[in-house]
Amino acid sequence: MLATDTDILAAAETWRRDGRDVAVATVIETWGSAPRPVGSHLVIDGAGNFLGSVSGGCVEGEVITEGLDVIADGRPRILEFGVADETAWRAGLSCGGRIRVFLERVA
Repeated sequence: MLATDTDILAAAETWRRDGRDVAVATVIETWGSAPRPVGSHLVIDGAGNFLGSVSGGCVEGEVITEGLDVIADGRPRILEFGVADETAWRAGLSCGGRIRVFLERVA
């Protein structure tokens, strides 16, 4: 099991060296109760494989889907999830806080 965000980023680098398309999601801001701190990472490859966590599992599915879109179109994006956001409820973010996640393709 990967223990640190450094391990997760090293895995992303290895995936790129192996010729895989990769996107990285990073928690850039939190408000209130949030399961993962700022700086937490999730990496996704073009086949939908992933490592890490940006929310303790509650919004990973949505982040992975968006990550595949980032890999396809190359455009970075910022995602926001929170209890007032219908998308977050659908994704299961019920911890009472909000998170913002920056998603970018690794060149």
